[in-house]
Amino acid sequence: MAIFDIKLPKRIAKALRLSNGDVQKQQRRVLKKLLTKARFTDFGQKYHFDNILMQEDIVHSYQKTVPIYNYNSIYKEWWHKTLEGKADICWPGKIKYYALSSGTSEASSKYLPITNDLLQGNKTIMIKQLLSLRNYTDVNVRSIGRGWLMLGGSTDLEKGPGYYAGDLSGISVKKSPFWFQPFYKPTKRISKEKDWNKKLEEIVSHAKDWDIAFIVGVPAWVQMCMEMVIERYHLNNIHEIWPNLSYFVHGGVSLEPYRLGFKKLLGKPIVYIETYLASEGFIAYQSRPNAQGGMKLVVSDHIFFEFVPFDNENFLPNGDLVDNPETLLVSDVQEGKDYALLISTPAGAWRYLLGDTVRFTDKKKFEVIISGRTKHFLSLVGEHLSVDNMNRALQLASEEMDISIPEFTVAGEPHGTFFAHKWFVACDHPIDEKKLITLIDENIKKLNDDYAVERKSALKDVTIKVLPEEAFLNFLASRGKMGAQHKFPRVLKGDILEAWNKFLIEKEY
Repeated sequence: MAIFDIKLPKRIAKALRLSNGDVQKQQRRVLKKLLTKARFTDFGQKYHFDNILMQEDIVHSYQKTVPIYNYNSIYKEWWHKTLEGKADICWPGKIKYYALSSGTSEASSKYLPITNDLLQGNKTIMIKQLLSLRNYTDVNVRSIGRGWLMLGGSTDLEKGPGYYAGDLSGISVKKSPFWFQPFYKPTKRISKEKDWNKKLEEIVSHAKDWDIAFIVGVPAWVQMCMEMVIERYHLNNIHEIWPNLSYFVHGGVSLEPYRLGFKKLLGKPIVYIETYLASEGFIAYQSRPNAQGGMKLVVSDHIFFEFVPFDNENFLPNGDLVDNPETLLVSDVQEGKDYALLISTPAGAWRYLLGDTVRFTDKKKFEVIISGRTKHFLSLVGEHLSVDNMNRALQLASEEMDISIPEFTVAGEPHGTFFAHKWFVACDHPIDEKKLITLIDENIKKLNDDYAVERKSALKDVTIKVLPEEAFLNFLASRGKMGAQHKFPRVLKGDILEAWNKFLIEKEY
């Protein structure tokens, strides 16, 4: 049974027929739909959604009336009430599911509300992405009707007083439509396993029985899984056991540092497709090949977007928003500039600061890349080093040296009365550390003018420490963050940097 032959539910089929009209009208329609449905909630009553809907310019009225929230502020004022079982707080009804998310640096879990409306919107976008695979002429899309290996969180959700909580991928699989079940791997029993190491072992032991064409997951964990399969069955490459493997759908972190490592595990080329599926909603997806790395923003569906220029006028040095920042609509952004995302969703997130920064690569097609995090950047002396700069510089250095670096992170540190950057990279083979850090440094100078200037003044040095990959994985495990949903932070600051340095000393890395 091919995915394109399935008769879709009427609600999804109708959503898929939305025309690509004016983006302002599309976003206005999305906002109007959100406000209309939530107007009788506590949040909607406080901020007079009914009155906003009566205004000629509902977008301007909404922005003027509703404040900007981050997770801490909206949880403290609103979302904590839903965990107590109260209904109609920020979205109609009771919240029965929560995605547990800690991003890459937070110590405690965040409880992000998941509603049926949000999941329905996510499913619609997933199907749109599947249909867009027709644009990939070099691979037979009928292969999608074979096995899908999804390396996600456990479907055995945590039971709370009146709700369930877990990883979004686990919730999504648990509530996936019936027509998806025949394709899904691993089995329901394996999917419930909470111990990530046991789950991997189970997947590896069953790998010989599956015909996998489609892998979905975070690059680091997918790479580890394929390496384990190749080692277990004494293979030269993964295609010897999964000859029909054609697609890798990835998200969460940039693929670039992993691309060379993946190439060495494959017997033939596959199609890499990036998605931007956050716990708060399905933000964007890669809809065509060779899109400059860009993903199509889902402007006509279930999320209303605003963009805050990521600069010194709108953000404090620690990454927090200033009071009354400049906010732009999707029609007002510029290509090549970084913006922090504000989203309003059918899960009761209102003008919610997601924490990611994006950069438009093609404004006409609404295509973006994830350029970093509002808290994950280094600017000790004005060098404005973004995660995107780091990924690209490391990719270029890895390609030149023909080495695979599956993990890395960067920290700032004092250097006399000035400052330095210290890189920590994972590599399980002997490498020339001096050559690697020199290439990284020179590549960043070419990519980032501010960095190049500061390397001649206050940013006095750039150093490196090469570690085995297990050091990064063991650190995550020590913080209870093993599994497909967890990612190593690309920038270390504050308490997590202190914990990392202490860990390296204690474990004698």
